Amino acid sequence: MLRSLTAACLATLLAACGPAMDENASAEPQAEPSRVETTDEFRAQSVDLGPRDQMPGAALYAQNCNSCHNGTVPKAPHITFLEMLSPAAILKTMNEGIMMAQAEGLSGEQRRQVAEYITQSPADEEMAPAYAMACPDDTQLDLGKGIRKVGWGHDTRRFSDAETAGMTAQDAASLELKWAYAFPDALRARSQPSVGYGAVYVGSHDGSVYSFDLETGCAHWRFQADAEVRTGIILIDGTDESPPLAVFGDLLARLQAVNALTGELVWSFKVDDHPSATLTATPTLHDGVLYVNVSSLEVTAAADPTYPCCSFRGKTMAVDAATGNVAWTHYSIPTPPVEVKKTRVGTPVLSPSGAPIWASPTIDADRRRVYVGTGENYSSPADENSDAVIAIDMDSGERVWQRQTFSGDAWNVACMMADNPNCPEENGPDLDHGSSILLVETDDGGDILIAGLKTGGVIALDPDENGKLVWSAKVGRGSIQGGVHFGLAAEGSTVYVPINDMNDTRSGHVLSAEDARPGVHALDAATGKLLWSHVQDNVCPDELQFCDPGVSAPVTAFPGAVVAGHLDGFIRIYAKEDGEVLWEYDTKQPVTAINGLKAIGGGMSGAGPMVADGYLISNSGYGLYFHEPGNMLAVFAPTDR
Repeated sequence: MLRSLTAACLATLLAACGPAMDENASAEPQAEPSRVETTDEFRAQSVDLGPRDQMPGAALYAQNCNSCHNGTVPKAPHITFLEMLSPAAILKTMNEGIMMAQAEGLSGEQRRQVAEYITQSPADEEMAPAYAMACPDDTQLDLGKGIRKVGWGHDTRRFSDAETAGMTAQDAASLELKWAYAFPDALRARSQPSVGYGAVYVGSHDGSVYSFDLETGCAHWRFQADAEVRTGIILIDGTDESPPLAVFGDLLARLQAVNALTGELVWSFKVDDHPSATLTATPTLHDGVLYVNVSSLEVTAAADPTYPCCSFRGKTMAVDAATGNVAWTHYSIPTPPVEVKKTRVGTPVLSPSGAPIWASPTIDADRRRVYVGTGENYSSPADENSDAVIAIDMDSGERVWQRQTFSGDAWNVACMMADNPNCPEENGPDLDHGSSILLVETDDGGDILIAGLKTGGVIALDPDENGKLVWSAKVGRGSIQGGVHFGLAAEGSTVYVPINDMNDTRSGHVLSAEDARPGVHALDAATGKLLWSHVQDNVCPDELQFCDPGVSAPVTAFPGAVVAGHLDGFIRIYAKEDGEVLWEYDTKQPVTAINGLKAIGGGMSGAGPMVADGYLISNSGYGLYFHEPGNMLAVFAPTDR
């Protein structure tokens, strides 16, 4: 899946793996835009560390790290993962973490050089992060306020009813920024905020997980994970045997549960030993069980022609929320990969592989099923499990049915490079399911499954007829960076469809803008009829080269409205009736955050807004694959609050 790449990561792969991009392809990957004139948080991008292969840490990494982090050692993260960590996280691992023994022979200066080589950012240990002020003793978490069980983690329809939202469309025009937090050392903010006990819970780029007081922004606690936290935070009420929990997954595929009142670790385990496994999808909770989808970044490791592609296969797991014990595991590709041939340079080709699962699972309690959507195969031949909707029995983990929505899709990053032997014969087009499946009740009382694709299409399936196609609708133009990315939403039988449709996908092709439909659209769930479209004009300033008008992030609905975070840095609220813009806010304007740093937003993707208890809460910043970076958590409320 192309959207997983950072510009730095892709540039490294292209430089390190031999073949150059075709001269007819898009321009060589560019560094993320520097905005140090407005915020110090992006200072790393303005420091010239010189050519990477000439950095002092290059030889040290090759001598001490490469043999384990080249994708061949189980549990050892591939370097493409390490590049996405902060220098502080790398140093912590070597100084006091699991790499202490391996780093024992390195001096402090050499460790710093290794961290800078890996992350291509300065490792300034003297600059301590500025975290939020701790809450005073008279500001405590309140169990009596309960959990807002909406959005990822609880309900993939992403609808907050009037009681949960604490606001309706009529309140939109009066929203104002109440407070903002600047995530330290962050270029992206992609963990969906969750609300409960009078607090907002959120993860961050540097691995911090926070519990902020919803009204003031003071910190009840902060937990430090080992790597970036991409998933949302799932809040779980306590029992006689278990405290209230906050559960999340990190970049290195570790699923963790902490005490939601104190931030103390309760349980933790790595969900997959594959060196490229990761957790992007927020697990979904039902009756004390977490349903966990697992993905990977092996799609990037395959850019190395010497890498045996590929051995990962996506999976869904049922995990006891109180203990972390695994009840069952269901692989999106039932059969393990085997060597089927060798490339022309002698590298083994393993198949079948891929079919990662990026999106949160959907629960169908009445039918006792879990629905997931899969991504592309990584190697040839493509099989029937990629780009598919799969129904899994909640109790046994057995497959009930599957429906492939796009066949013959095998792709990895080698296909972005000229004549790379690891590119599958199919060469894409990488048009997978990155959005959760919606279970929607239609006006006649029946149920229907709604799924969005990167093709720009939306399909409806019958859950009682083994996923039989009910209707399909073409909403966006689609492409490798087009169509539906992270998530639809629904209020009743109205389905909201965010469309990305970038014109310059940075994949070797610049597409015609004539058919692009970036923005938000509404469909009738029963028929697929288009109710309205709001195609967003491009308001991006010329100096922001990675700014786009489309919507990659999931949208969130509340009574009479839907809110979307755009890749142009704007949060916009649209009216349910006709798509009129009721309110908008440009997160790219820097503000002084409660922790004293400058908070500034950028493109929004990966996670959508939360509407609860009278607040609109959104992350802003997505410094991945040619999108505008940012470090902001923004909390809005009506003026009279």
